[in-house]
Amino acid sequence: MAEYKLELTTGDMQYAGTLDHIFVTLFGNEGQSERTELNNFGIDFTAGKVRTYTIKTKSSLGKLLLVKVEKDPYFVFPEDEWYCSKMVVTTPEGDVILFPCYRWISRGELVELRGGRAMKVFEEEHPLLADHRKKELTLRKSLYQWKIMSEGLLHVSSFKMSDNKLSVIYFEHYFLSIHENHIFCPMQIVQNYFQLFFELLNQFAIVGLSKPQKHLSNDRTFYKKIVFLPEYVTEHWKDDDFYGYQFLNGINPNVIKRCSELPPNFPVTEEMVKQFLEKGSSLQKEMEKGNIFLYDQTKMDGIPPRTNNGEPLHVTAGLCLFYLNPENKLMPIAIQLHQQPSEQNPIFLPSDTETDWLLAKMYIKNADYMDHEAVHHLMRTHLVAEACAVATFRNLPVIHPLYKLLISHFRYTIFINSAAREKLLGPDGPLSISSLGYEGLMELMRRSLSEMTYSSLCLPENIAARGLESIPNFYYRDDGLKLWNITASFVKSVVEYYYPSDSEVGKDTELQDWINEIFTRCILGNTASGFPSCFNTVEEVIRFVTMVIFTVTAQHAAVNNGQFDYGWMPNNSLLLLKPPPTTKGQSSMKTILETLPNIGDTVKIQAMEWMLSTNYTDKVPMGAYPEERFHEPALKQMIKDFQAELSYLSEEITARNLQLEVPYTYLNPTQIENSITI
Repeated sequence: MAEYKLELTTGDMQYAGTLDHIFVTLFGNEGQSERTELNNFGIDFTAGKVRTYTIKTKSSLGKLLLVKVEKDPYFVFPEDEWYCSKMVVTTPEGDVILFPCYRWISRGELVELRGGRAMKVFEEEHPLLADHRKKELTLRKSLYQWKIMSEGLLHVSSFKMSDNKLSVIYFEHYFLSIHENHIFCPMQIVQNYFQLFFELLNQFAIVGLSKPQKHLSNDRTFYKKIVFLPEYVTEHWKDDDFYGYQFLNGINPNVIKRCSELPPNFPVTEEMVKQFLEKGSSLQKEMEKGNIFLYDQTKMDGIPPRTNNGEPLHVTAGLCLFYLNPENKLMPIAIQLHQQPSEQNPIFLPSDTETDWLLAKMYIKNADYMDHEAVHHLMRTHLVAEACAVATFRNLPVIHPLYKLLISHFRYTIFINSAAREKLLGPDGPLSISSLGYEGLMELMRRSLSEMTYSSLCLPENIAARGLESIPNFYYRDDGLKLWNITASFVKSVVEYYYPSDSEVGKDTELQDWINEIFTRCILGNTASGFPSCFNTVEEVIRFVTMVIFTVTAQHAAVNNGQFDYGWMPNNSLLLLKPPPTTKGQSSMKTILETLPNIGDTVKIQAMEWMLSTNYTDKVPMGAYPEERFHEPALKQMIKDFQAELSYLSEEITARNLQLEVPYTYLNPTQIENSITI
């Protein structure tokens, strides 16, 4: 007689337990056990509990291959899905084998769990396991299918929130965790925004151009109660140095580049900007010293805006020149609101009237914010992550080492993206009421995807290509490069453990199918992008996996977490109502107020920013792997080392931020989510 000890863990989330009967069958290379019900005294499968069971067999089953789990109804009780976290089996020979599950199981469903060391496809020796591997991927490919979101864009999952009951329950658990403490937030925003907005209109405080007025601290008390807007942004958004700071450390830090030669369509002269440069210097000298930087929204040129009340809105595909002054502050010194220079497209300067200059800056930020939301946030993090997630589900079985490494980094991503397409990009969604509207944003993403390169998603190469290696006070770069290196070191240790040679990479057909499907579905087969369509070396695998993990963790945090912080409407607006100025000296406070969106649209946009920036109870920080998927002690140690490095960096960033007037917190590992979940 042989005995197998089973430790079975039920998930600790709400509704994870079940009253149904659970049966287990063990399969080894020398036989299988009887179908055995797991039944101890009392309720067995309650949320968060670990229960121990014993399965007896006539003799040892040999090497344990699979565990089959089944769920049958308990009397006439209604269906209650069960979330099985993991099973640990101790064999009669004393081997302790981890069988990860981490999924919901429904009645009548048969789930077969693989355990032990992660295995590549060419390492499978037993026919039962090879067959199981093929059947698993066949099933997954039927569940996770591709869909064309819009012609010329990354392909997405065909999943809809109403597709099946199990997925709805899975998503609702996540959705409730987000809103647990914030369910009344939108109503608070509406009520308080009305109060503040009218105060600002009455006092002309929205741009601070009126006569001296009383401080609004008493009127802003609701900010502190619900963290509606950081007071610093409301007080400094008009300042040129803070304007420049946002292009380095705000929510869109990947758009400016060092300028060594002015574009021919941006005819800024020495006389225009001389007074804004260091005394005795010139524009040419400052370009040679590397102190001039350019923002150029060429890709937005010619995209038709949406109509509002029967009239087209206005989008400015503008250019902005920045100067790094001797105080190491990045200052805007010239703005042209359209690509082609003309008398109706003047170059605005800081010496123009205050409202002219402010309007010019607002229109640049309007274009930049739409580019941020559609391209740098939605497309380059959310949609790239979804393409990698779907390819992973379709091509890598649960026993594959890269599945084990990456699955935690795709947690909830497909679900949140599906919700975003329905809610944020829907007909009345906050993104669709932007100046470009739904069709305009789709076209902006199409153009951006055709230009997107692999190297632009790899932060060290991105920074170098834009010439920003040495610009001071660039905390996104400083923290991001450290995170990239820490992540790359971790990925290197994991990948090299499983792929000791380049030949092993070439033999892994599942790995090759995975990267080829990402190449085909994410970048649409664009060879000019530099994306790999296959892997030839271990180094290529390390680089790509590093990029994926960095994108879904650090990069998403950088472009997502500060949306509400910088979302003060005049500072960052998705929607501007009046046409941009075509001549100088004609604007006024009234012009600016009429340019801003109405209160209803403002509330809708800022409620979105609130929801996308908030924390929730189910958050998993970067480097935390609560799902135990690796059986090997060496891998568990690698994860601990990775977590230790992230902890050291967090302490370093926290200490640095104590010295800053405006702390940069978005790339503190404690503030970064392990996957894209919002």
